[in-house]
Amino acid sequence: MKYLVRDKIFAIGDDYWIEDEQGRQAFLVDGKALRLRDTLELKDPQGRVLVTLRQKLLSLRDTMTLERDGEPLATIVKKKLSLLRNHYRVKLADGTELDVSGRILDREFAIEYDGELLAHVSRQWFRMRETYAVNVIRDDADPSLLISVAVCVIRMAEKEREGD
Repeated sequence: MKYLVRDKIFAIGDDYWIEDEQGRQAFLVDGKALRLRDTLELKDPQGRVLVTLRQKLLSLRDTMTLERDGEPLATIVKKKLSLLRNHYRVKLADGTELDVSGRILDREFAIEYDGELLAHVSRQWFRMRETYAVNVIRDDADPSLLISVAVCVIRMAEKEREGD
């Protein structure tokens, strides 16, 4: 299932609907303004918070955390820089690790578990400049988690670029 995401969701305080491939509202990204750190909430169409995305304060490397129902869900950190691709590690609360690699700033990257593709993020399906898709490959994968991971790594890559 493909989900349509626009880069405008990265403005804190802004809300944005993510649509499924049939054009239905699937998730609401709620940017929380007036917080000490970046905070976004991914909500279902009924307004229930599915995942909270937060910038982790006081860490040596740029880190974001994901929470579900107030409990830690995952921690995302940048791996060693490669000349051709960006790599991020997603450590889930159960100890499972996901690998995110590709051209993050170009919105062309993959989210994998143990070498198996879970989701592919790409702009190639759209002509609109500020639009990309998160294509969830596996039926048993959690779309809210994979979309949250994509939003976080893009946000982290953008912040790193701004700092350079």
